[in-house]
Amino acid sequence: MGKLNGKIAIVTGASKGIGASIAEELGREGASVVVNYASSKDGADKVVKRITDAGGKAVAVGANVSKPEEIAKLVEGTKAAFGGRVDVLVNNAGVYQFAPLEQTTPELFHRIFDTNVLGLLLTTQAVVPLFPETGGSIINIGSLVGRNASANAAVYSATKGAVDSITVALSKELGPKKIRVNSLNPGPVVTEGAAGFTEFFETLTPQTPLGRVGQPSDIGRAATFFASDDSAWITGEVVVAAGGLR
Repeated sequence: MGKLNGKIAIVTGASKGIGASIAEELGREGASVVVNYASSKDGADKVVKRITDAGGKAVAVGANVSKPEEIAKLVEGTKAAFGGRVDVLVNNAGVYQFAPLEQTTPELFHRIFDTNVLGLLLTTQAVVPLFPETGGSIINIGSLVGRNASANAAVYSATKGAVDSITVALSKELGPKKIRVNSLNPGPVVTEGAAGFTEFFETLTPQTPLGRVGQPSDIGRAATFFASDDSAWITGEVVVAAGGLR
């Protein structure tokens, strides 16, 4: 039996990379998974196929979480596929763009904050009413840069710092509903979106106590821990998954 048998999970931004791995790990442990995507239906369909080919249940639902009207589509798609209950929400959808201070614009600020922060809040707001009286788990995907900000990434780093603050606040607000809220902060992880950072990753590897950069599956397994009852007494925590890199 899987740790998540009978559970229903939504993973935002799950058509590739870390989100895809989280969706697949949750499916492997028995959860029925809503694989959310903003633009890559093909990628989301491939994730769904990998889950179902392994004997799990999954469906792809398109919705851009920076737009409230599309979050409503995500909720309706979840209800249509698996009924009106959700046990696990993984707020993974995010965008990034690095820019020095002189190139920082209101447009860049809103593009990143609208998805990484506002989208997380509004998605959580829309999904919380679907949690049962027995509660469940919300996992917010932050980043190591939320506490160790990078040069030329003031806006992106700020969004990830905000994710951690929101996590603590919501853990207190939703605790009475038995909904746990934790933040998982990956360090450097090799994904499709990180293809241009190979040289940067190579400079970080010697600084990492475990001697390697991360793989999406490293984050997927950590997320499964927070989704399951193994973490039933843990909420409001910000956990760094970075091989010891600080």
